[in-house]
Amino acid sequence: MTAQGARGTLTQSPGQQGQTSDTPLARQVDLLASILLRQNQCDAQTIDRGRRVATESGQRLDLVLIQLGLVTERGLAEAYATLLGTPIAGPARFPEAPLLPERLTPRFLRTARACPLAIEDSTLVLGVADALDDFTPSAISAATGLPTRLEIVVPIELEAAFGRLYPEGETEEAEHHAEGGAGLEEDAERLKDLASEAPVIRLVNQIIGRAVETRASDIHVEPFEDRLRVRYRYDGVLHEADSPAARLAPAIISRIKIMAKLDIAERRLPQDGRIKLAVRGTEIDFRVSTIPSLYGEKVVLRVLDRSSVTFDYVKLGLPAGVVRDWSRALELPNGILLVTGPTGSGKTTTLYTGLTAINAVSRNIVTVEDPIEYQLNGINQIQTKPQIGLTFAALLRSILRQDPDVIMVGEVRDLETAQIAVQAALTGHLVLSTLHTNSSAASITRLRDMGLEDYLLTAVLRGVLAQRLVRRLCDSCKREAEAPPELITRFDLERRTGGAPVHLWHPVGCAQCRSTGYRGRQAIAEFLQPNAEIEHLIFSKADQSEIERAAVGAGMVTMFNAGLEAALAGTTTIEEVVRSIRAEA
Repeated sequence: MTAQGARGTLTQSPGQQGQTSDTPLARQVDLLASILLRQNQCDAQTIDRGRRVATESGQRLDLVLIQLGLVTERGLAEAYATLLGTPIAGPARFPEAPLLPERLTPRFLRTARACPLAIEDSTLVLGVADALDDFTPSAISAATGLPTRLEIVVPIELEAAFGRLYPEGETEEAEHHAEGGAGLEEDAERLKDLASEAPVIRLVNQIIGRAVETRASDIHVEPFEDRLRVRYRYDGVLHEADSPAARLAPAIISRIKIMAKLDIAERRLPQDGRIKLAVRGTEIDFRVSTIPSLYGEKVVLRVLDRSSVTFDYVKLGLPAGVVRDWSRALELPNGILLVTGPTGSGKTTTLYTGLTAINAVSRNIVTVEDPIEYQLNGINQIQTKPQIGLTFAALLRSILRQDPDVIMVGEVRDLETAQIAVQAALTGHLVLSTLHTNSSAASITRLRDMGLEDYLLTAVLRGVLAQRLVRRLCDSCKREAEAPPELITRFDLERRTGGAPVHLWHPVGCAQCRSTGYRGRQAIAEFLQPNAEIEHLIFSKADQSEIERAAVGAGMVTMFNAGLEAALAGTTTIEEVVRSIRAEA
């Protein structure tokens, strides 16, 4: 395995990122600045100038200083050496021949600005030009299996050593064998053989089968140095399962990639795919995502079981008042309806439920999604493919020529998509989409921040439904008890029960709920419908708290209050409501 295979290509080192003043990296940069001043490598005015540029560009101060020529390469190398308490490696320190060429490719080393200098006492001495880059030593250690010790090299001397150790012609040949040639092909074939062995196939089938049987929503397969961790997500919470032996990690991950029709030879870049399987007689879709990590590839499978998903408002647990107002809004001939909430809050399921409710032969409904999670009968669904230019915005323009009545856009991510959605709404289409905001009122300020004009917002916005998913109490084992006085006072619960004694339900745990006390999830939501007062507040640039107060005055029940009502009804707990909706409470 090359260093690139250990963790993917070196796309963004710490030197390419900004840093906050509270991180270990920022503290190191501040120490480095003090050392540069103490060693007279530059003056305070130069440091201040460098800081301004670093803040504007998002780069590290030391890299800005060298790019602007405000410190010399050797001066910075001496400061690095002082900071780390390590020597500067001169030209004589570089080896006569490349070290570990079968593990470390020239292209990776040039990109990382690092060179193996020697192996001493089973430790790889690594010459680095960037002393604050933590990723490179870790990746090289993972690729070689050796701990590393750093020495500082001057960039110009490093380049001279590269020219001697890795001539251009030999570099291309080495890259061919290490990454794109016979070596990689042989490695891929070996992994394919391993992944095709009966024990591995059986093990992967068991992992997938268990997820389906226990109704997990996701499977996480995560390689670490000494083990392969498998976790299942139940009702939004991850639970660790019995993990296979670490030595089986490459074969298991390769088997999943083969099933998803992914390139098993590509281990440096993220990949996405799908698997369709019949598990216990039921057709199940799995959305597969791989990303390179330090000890291999992490794989996540999203379980998309159509048989376990019901597009029904009652099953979703949405409050009756919200369902009534949302359903009325869906019957409008034009405008924009939004569903908001964080990732994993059930936004897509709510939209699918709404589309299913209004689906009819007389309506042309088109969706643009990334990805398509469930196939809806009678609805035209389109998958975005940004790599070939099929973005939300590009597809929206084309869809408008198809005479649609209702358009669902997976997510409004930028101003261009928002503007085209507004144009569609203004020209007689009903547009449904999602946003990532914490409340319904916050979506208005979010669209404003994107650059959407206030008069357009008031012209097209018909409603915003904000929601969260909270875990349902297990009906088989939940226990009723009188609420503590502190809790009653804190959340004003007596007012909600009309002065009657306040009783709450608590999780216990049984075989039906895997001893968690919870089984399934339900939606807690609020629905904001703009009225004349809210439109006036939008025009006057009011913040989200003012807009929310006006919506509550017009009859909106906030998500948190809806959650408290659900807790009093015995379907969930106040702890779940606070955790999922108002963590700061």
